[in-house]
Amino acid sequence: MFNKKKDKPAVEGAVPLTVLEKKLAEQAALEAAPAEKGPKTLPEARAQLSDTQEQLLRLAADFDNFRKRAVREKEESAKYAIQGVLERLLPVLDNFEMALATAKNPEAAGALCDGVQMILGQFQSVLRDAGVEEINATGQLFDPTLHEAISQIETAEAAEGTVLQQFQRGYKLNGRLVRPARVIVAKEPPAPIND
Repeated sequence: MFNKKKDKPAVEGAVPLTVLEKKLAEQAALEAAPAEKGPKTLPEARAQLSDTQEQLLRLAADFDNFRKRAVREKEESAKYAIQGVLERLLPVLDNFEMALATAKNPEAAGALCDGVQMILGQFQSVLRDAGVEEINATGQLFDPTLHEAISQIETAEAAEGTVLQQFQRGYKLNGRLVRPARVIVAKEPPAPIND
């Protein structure tokens, strides 16, 4: 009698595979498995290594060119960053030149004052549009992050630490301090000595 071993299914309740099904499954698995890549001989390995080195050199050269281009573009951007502001300031310069020409005429004193006032307004408008804001310190408490004290005056008319006078305006550019306001600050007078 023949005593054949029957393969038990891997999963209980599954139908056992026939010999033909097993061979077909093995062949399909071999075909689906990725073929080993890579050279099979030493000359093939050298050729593949040479190709890889060339690719690496090209990639390094491309990266170096990109880095140089980025540096050049950054320098150009910084060099011409103020061009827009300059274009808005040139009419202000033209108006100052016209005001100077008017100043030579002694009869135009009133017109000169009005013209200079208009130029100042135009200039302040250009600065505001560029993100510049004035720091108005008079009457405010002294703030060392915005003000530079150039002097102190003893007075009872204002609280100690109050800015009495602004000598020079301060400015911020987009919220960052460009120049602190130069100010004179109130100081409490010494108490009178009673004898």
